[in-house]
Amino acid sequence: MNQTIKELYDRKSVRVFTDENITEEEKKIIMNAALQAPTAGNMALYSIIDIQDQKIKDILAQRCDHQPFIARAPMVLVFCADYQKWFDMFNEYTIGVPKLEESDLILAGQDCIIAAQNAVVAAESLGIGSCYIGDILENFELNKELLNLPKYAVPYIMLVFGKPTQQQKDRIKQKRFTLEDMVHVNAYHHKTIEETKVMFKKQSGKSDEELAKYIEAFAKRKFFAEFRNEMNRSARAIIKSWVE
Repeated sequence: MNQTIKELYDRKSVRVFTDENITEEEKKIIMNAALQAPTAGNMALYSIIDIQDQKIKDILAQRCDHQPFIARAPMVLVFCADYQKWFDMFNEYTIGVPKLEESDLILAGQDCIIAAQNAVVAAESLGIGSCYIGDILENFELNKELLNLPKYAVPYIMLVFGKPTQQQKDRIKQKRFTLEDMVHVNAYHHKTIEETKVMFKKQSGKSDEELAKYIEAFAKRKFFAEFRNEMNRSARAIIKSWVE
């Protein structure tokens, strides 16, 4: 197994960091790695906001479901799905530019996430931990103002980075689903509920009785949670703002 594959296998989310800073050189390596990512037509339909102001970190930590470790992270990057630069250039050099629509937002979102993952892999190679913060989708209107975002740039994903503590290094990575459960050949195979239960038992290590409690707890934490209501509301606001 080569080093890149090993780092992909070993990488896990890190939420507890040492007091060690990330150097400017390390930060540039990570961000330049993001810029090397594949992108639709080499349009780079994203922008990266490097959050250096501690007050902004504190605000985002509260708005993203009250997660203090965000404020303590040495490096916080917000990846924005960003079509604004191309929309401006189209208007400058062509006539009759239509408004952007849903597919343009989805395409920009794809570019955004690919670039973010490049940053994660680069950080891992430098011994720097990272954690995705999907909650940046919440509170769109407030964050749009906070980050001074134009119409066609929206916060899509946030990443926090830092040197992991020894406890985080030693923490066992959660088991992933297997290839046989995740890969479909030629067409999607909609599993029966019994097949799906087997899939989840293998991944979670739970018995039949434990599985029910595990799924109920997971649903309460992720599906029936208040943050999901706000995330859905905010996502609708993002789409509405983009297409109006």
